[in-house]
Amino acid sequence: MESVLGFPFRDPSLMRLALVHPSYCNENGLDPIESYERLEFLGDAVLELSVSTELYRRFPDADEGELTKIRSSLVRRETLAQIARRIGLGGCLLVGKGVESTGGRQQDSVLAAAFEALIAAVYLDQGNEFTRQMVLRLFDLELDQVEQAGGPPENPKSLLQELVQSQGLNPPKYRTVGSEGPDHGPVFTIEVLVNDQVVGTGNGGKKSDAESAAARAALAALSGNV
Repeated sequence: MESVLGFPFRDPSLMRLALVHPSYCNENGLDPIESYERLEFLGDAVLELSVSTELYRRFPDADEGELTKIRSSLVRRETLAQIARRIGLGGCLLVGKGVESTGGRQQDSVLAAAFEALIAAVYLDQGNEFTRQMVLRLFDLELDQVEQAGGPPENPKSLLQELVQSQGLNPPKYRTVGSEGPDHGPVFTIEVLVNDQVVGTGNGGKKSDAESAAARAALAALSGNV
């Protein structure tokens, strides 16, 4: 994880703490306080401050309500999970066997919580300004999309539909290619196809979330080819 973040922790125990899911503590006789939950609490506040400061700078004419809507779209669970997947956070987590067997390490709720904990660990280890810069780097794609749209991002499926139509391509089609975990907490994998070619893949705890993630991936791929 340090190689992905681009720096070594001064206190490696902070990084490890950010990667420990509560289920790992439960199954290994550890105190619950040794999981990432306390860091998650702090990371939520650190993220909100970093993102709020950047939005205040990027949107000088937006009022409080508009800024709040944009921030909500950026720090919501689905967006945090998307960024966590992008940096491979799920594969670094220490989880219990039960969570592992159900594919829980890739669930949006787990990834979002661990991502917030990781941000808090960086904050405690490196300080506010370093963390702010790292948050901006990790959110670079999402922040640029918001800025280009001039506000909260639209539904990615609608945007993809508009993009393929403008290029004279067939409407996108979505297909489920995988489902892991129990009935009460599945993780779906969905591909989106344009002209019978896979142009994006996404994961999510609901099919609609997985489709949106696939559409976002397709938008990034197709926009680069416009």
